[in-house]
Amino acid sequence: MGFDAEFAAPNGAADACRMQMKNLNNLAHLDQADAAISPTQWQADTFPAHWRQRIHVIHDGIDTDALQPRSDVQFKLPDGNPLTRKDEVVTYVARHLEPYRGFHVFMRALSDLLRQRPHARIVIVGEEGNGYGAAAPQGTSWRQVFTDEVRGRISDADWARVHFVGRLSRPDFTSLLQLSRVHVYLSYPFVLSWSLLEAMSAGCCIVASDTAPVREAITCGEHGRLVGFFDQAGLVARIVDLLADPAERDRLGAQARQRAIERYDLQKVCLPEQLRWIGLQATGAV
Repeated sequence: MGFDAEFAAPNGAADACRMQMKNLNNLAHLDQADAAISPTQWQADTFPAHWRQRIHVIHDGIDTDALQPRSDVQFKLPDGNPLTRKDEVVTYVARHLEPYRGFHVFMRALSDLLRQRPHARIVIVGEEGNGYGAAAPQGTSWRQVFTDEVRGRISDADWARVHFVGRLSRPDFTSLLQLSRVHVYLSYPFVLSWSLLEAMSAGCCIVASDTAPVREAITCGEHGRLVGFFDQAGLVARIVDLLADPAERDRLGAQARQRAIERYDLQKVCLPEQLRWIGLQATGAV
């Protein structure tokens, strides 16, 4: 709450009430719990100290075997035209296209990005319904709101290189990540999307927001590039630089995959930790 002033509630007292009400469910359950799991350190650390000591940080885990780099991959756009790794593809993914996931920041960056990279294809994955944050104005969607805002700054020829593909099947989603040259992930300080970790596992070169808990997954310059959430010019600059530097993309993508394997692999890391945690509860060791 209060992270993005553009969408702040007009009444600060109402936000305080909202926060209290949102916390009631967790606090009621924690009061009865012997132990709990949080997928990220940042989420665990938001809890009061007397509950924090009961919370173990173990991520849900992802399938790094299924999500790995592939050179001969192809993805079909809604019009039937295929994309391959020969195409300059920039991807953006969110379950719902909304401000919580920086959709407004990404959309406002499109005109500069398309102008500077005349062959880039922008593929946007996500649904238009209500997500984690507030709904768009009645009768519209956040996609429509921000499309209307930026469309006048983008020529028809450039707009034809922007592709909204909605919600994808698992095979299609995996293929898209495997051919992405630069993957963009933006988020308020909030729950970390599986899509970021899956993009890392697929070997994507990632530009992400310098926010919690993204910083837990990506160290800037090692597993991707981080940029201030509201830094639209910086976002474009980092994407453009990486699109022009295949060696750096390969380096960051390879290290992103290694980080995903070491920290977030379901079978080798996360599931064993979850089972160990259950065992500790059974023996009363926690």
